[in-house]
Amino acid sequence: MAHKIDFLFAEWLKIIGMSDMAIIWLKSGIYIILMLIVAYIADRLTKKILLGSLKKFVDHSKSTWDDIMYNKGVFNRVVHVVPALIIFYVSHFIFKEYETILVIIRSSFYIYLIILGIFVFDSFINALHDIYNQYPFSKNRPIKGYIQVVKIFLYFIGIIVILSILLNKSPVYFLSGLGALAAVLLLVFKDTILGFVASIQLSANKMVRIGDWISMPSHKADGTVVEISLNTVKVQNWDKTISTIPTYALVAESFNNWRGMEESGGRRIKRSINIDMKSIKFCTPEMLEKYKKIKILSDYIQTKKKKLDEYNTKNNLDNSVLVNGRRMTNIGTFRKYIELYLHEHPKIHDNMTFLVRQLQPTEKGLPIEIYVFSKDQEWAKYEALQADIFDHILAIINEFDLRIFQNPTGNDFEKLVNR
Repeated sequence: MAHKIDFLFAEWLKIIGMSDMAIIWLKSGIYIILMLIVAYIADRLTKKILLGSLKKFVDHSKSTWDDIMYNKGVFNRVVHVVPALIIFYVSHFIFKEYETILVIIRSSFYIYLIILGIFVFDSFINALHDIYNQYPFSKNRPIKGYIQVVKIFLYFIGIIVILSILLNKSPVYFLSGLGALAAVLLLVFKDTILGFVASIQLSANKMVRIGDWISMPSHKADGTVVEISLNTVKVQNWDKTISTIPTYALVAESFNNWRGMEESGGRRIKRSINIDMKSIKFCTPEMLEKYKKIKILSDYIQTKKKKLDEYNTKNNLDNSVLVNGRRMTNIGTFRKYIELYLHEHPKIHDNMTFLVRQLQPTEKGLPIEIYVFSKDQEWAKYEALQADIFDHILAIINEFDLRIFQNPTGNDFEKLVNR
């Protein structure tokens, strides 16, 4: 039937006076336009009918993997093969007498299928990655680096096959020539190879996971890891900037991972205040009576004073000389107050390292260091807790007849001059 219509159309064109060459060009042009229209209509109908039905099935399905497949465009890209098939088979009818044109169309069709297959497989891999990321263990075992390696291999094979079609050579021909280009390829893909090896080490040794807080001063990074890929690790810093670190740098250089702190349930407070050593002295009876009125110190003062009195009496020591025997000091009592105060604080861990200690005296006084762990790990709450503790300590230190060491300021010099 199609051949008869074609013959009658050609005869009609001859009757109206068109030359044979003009008839061939006109028929070819009309058939190509009709072919493209049919291919477009087929593409739209396929999407509307097939994808529409598939969308209804996906929406009513209880599983989530089909939703991910659909949203990633896996099925949408597959249906693009329909217009290509129509063009391929119809073109054999239109250009049946032109072998050269058919060879070009055939090669173009194969190249199109390869490119379409690459895109479909790329979408499929992305969908699998998203499905994998839904599982809890994906946080500990990110596979984005491996996904990128698979994609590189996929595109590499696709390019080799396309070249083999264009140049009419076997893919083995191109693969055999890669040996001579090995050195060049190693140079070009140096970062990719280093990143791939590093990503394996990071994953196998559990050095970095998505969501970890890391700090790496050499790359000005201090924040949460948001992405681990083949070549880079992205860190969202606390100021909301993004630092991009080469993956292999995390293996070659040192960095801090605060995951252990976060998993422990506590965050360390390590800060000291400097005491003016001239204000340190033995406690007088009046001072002890004053300290006993402090609720959390009352029992300690009575117990400690009783032990010291018993010791001094037992050893028949002369209490009129202060250096004789054992006596309480305002600095020791102050340290005990801080210790008891922190033990009673609801936001401080009692079952983790807990120290209130003296450090080496310096020209800036005697440092009293607090080394404890906060139950609040969130940065803002942690800083607020730390500030509240030291606000209290700085405010009550005068109650123990102690002074904070502070370098003289302009106001101190002005008071000295005005005396």
